[in-house]
Amino acid sequence: QVQLVESGGGLVQAGGTLRLSCAASGRTFSSYAMGWFRQAPGREREFVAGISRTGGNTYYADSVKGRFTISRDNAKNTVYLQMISLKPEETDVYYCAARNSNSGRSVYYRREEYNYWGQGTQVTVSS
Repeated sequence: QVQLVESGGGLVQAGGTLRLSCAASGRTFSSYAMGWFRQAPGREREFVAGISRTGGNTYYADSVKGRFTISRDNAKNTVYLQMISLKPEETDVYYCAARNSNSGRSVYYRREEYNYWGQGTQVTVSS
């Protein structure tokens, strides 16, 4: 079991920068592959970025490549999402997700592949 708590959301102008954090409970954080998703009201929750257990592999949605960076610090039980050049259409609730992974290299991008979710943090990008 792992509990996830996101932070770092807020209001930012278009073109601005935010860094989201997701703190995980427990002593086995390095056993989990991690991901970030986002969701707006009335829309499906969509994949943003994923990172392997070890942090060696990452994967991004095409819409955020080159602007978002996912990273993790296993010593701090935390995964991050650095976001630059934010767009108004990226106003969403951003969720952190985790799943047990036997592979140190696998990255997951399907919502149904994740077992654990945080409560979300609101990101609002003003135009």
